[in-house]
Amino acid sequence: MKEIRVSSRAELKEAGRLFLSVDGREIGVLDHEGELVAYENRCRHQGGPVCEGIVIGRVEAILDDGMHALGERFSGETFHLVCPWHGWEYDLRTGVCATDKTVGLQKYELVERDGSVFVLMPDE
Repeated sequence: MKEIRVSSRAELKEAGRLFLSVDGREIGVLDHEGELVAYENRCRHQGGPVCEGIVIGRVEAILDDGMHALGERFSGETFHLVCPWHGWEYDLRTGVCATDKTVGLQKYELVERDGSVFVLMPDE
């Protein structure tokens, strides 16, 4: 594996997300509430720039004791990354598509060292 420096941790925190091109792939690195994730910036639907999309809480049903729907709310624990082209949603932590668990984003491992963030790229 090779390590590619993304930025300092402070720069990434301030920006919220950064993009880098590695071996012809654009990779988005996102900082959401202190948690870092990195994905290929390519939606599985039609190749849209998924890492440029909004991060929003997963929609959850509000149910009463009899399991009757009272409404919906946005989760404060599970977040989705939403592709700006057609609205495909992916779990922010795993990259798995919210509506089709067999589809997912290409995820990259990140490491932090000496105040910097690095993406790990597999040897090909």
